[in-house]
Amino acid sequence: MDASEELRYLILAAQREGNRILGDLLRPLGLSPSQAEVLRVLADHGPLALVDLGARLVCENGSPSRLVDGLVTGGLVERIPSAEDRRRVRLSLTREGTKKARAVQRTEADLHELIGNALSAKDRVLAKRVLWELVSGLPAGDALALRIKSRPSAESP
Repeated sequence: MDASEELRYLILAAQREGNRILGDLLRPLGLSPSQAEVLRVLADHGPLALVDLGARLVCENGSPSRLVDGLVTGGLVERIPSAEDRRRVRLSLTREGTKKARAVQRTEADLHELIGNALSAKDRVLAKRVLWELVSGLPAGDALALRIKSRPSAESP
């Protein structure tokens, strides 16, 4: 296995393990990692049109319609018709969705602490720089860049 192939599999393994750990942490909330991401994006950037939500999701390719449908059915997200155009809707968190989004944020902080404890500040900076190089200009990288407004500095921990 050459170095590039090994790196590819290490990235995949890290993503799978991180998602597994996050799933375990979210289980008491009754949410999947993808559902949690929708709640956090709406909490941080909402209300949003479906297309604008989709543009900010790293977990989903394409339209997150099914994902949003489940959250609407669960009473966590509501569709609000646009005052200007009744055909358009904006997605917003319900009161219960806001509570869940706060719980998700606390849960994510636990995962971020695990990551922080696993890597030195110097290694986190290096890992971020390398991973940004790999995803810049690609859909998932663009989604993340939209959420953080600009590409973070490689020097920031």
